[in-house]
Amino acid sequence: MGMNRLIDERWRVAFPRLAKGAVLPGFSGTVLVVCLIFLTGCANEREWPASPFFPAGNLAPSSGEYGDEISYWNGGQSGGKPKIVIDLEQQRAYFYRSGRVVGVSVVSTGREGYDTPSGEFRIIQKDLNHVSSIYGDYVDRDGQVIMENVDVQKDQRPRGTVFRGAAMPYFLRIHGGIGMHAGYLPGYPASHGCIRLPKEMAVHFFQNVTVGTPVVVRQETPQEHEPGPLIGDKYLPLGAIMER
Repeated sequence: MGMNRLIDERWRVAFPRLAKGAVLPGFSGTVLVVCLIFLTGCANEREWPASPFFPAGNLAPSSGEYGDEISYWNGGQSGGKPKIVIDLEQQRAYFYRSGRVVGVSVVSTGREGYDTPSGEFRIIQKDLNHVSSIYGDYVDRDGQVIMENVDVQKDQRPRGTVFRGAAMPYFLRIHGGIGMHAGYLPGYPASHGCIRLPKEMAVHFFQNVTVGTPVVVRQETPQEHEPGPLIGDKYLPLGAIMER
């Protein structure tokens, strides 16, 4: 649509009486035309995110509390013993207190070849500023990355470099080198076996557990129920309430 045609249509909608032939004073007419051009420009700007240069997938959803439409935390006033369930199939972490879900988080678990182990575990260490001793980058004396995303067990260190471990803040160790921590979430399993959470959710989980808190890692979601309140190791339908 040409600029003249676009302005003409905006003119007819905004000023129907003037569009029928009324004559505008020179100055007023100029001002109105400039305003219409400005409005046209604003409309084009609002359409930018839908263009190929602003793909919708790169924009954070607005409805999610933590920007992903899934994660939420409602455990500030909740009492009772905590328990965490990691669902590898759904890529979700569920935080329970006395059998009720008080928090849900998206996660990114181990990619193929580095699968996150399933089973029943307990938190055996809390480390606020944990740094990996295995995964990270090789950097030079100035801190410039020479080789990134390395595994010191497999990747030979280039001459003149040192190893800089990957930061894993709010680390909750559950088994061997496997733990939960704040990290990058691409939307699919991508870690070396750890369970990555959004930073905000990692903070909530870290602050609301103690060493010894049970952690269940499930390979598949139970078919008979949606993930809801958990009593022992069995899911109950959403809305079920039972204190223990």
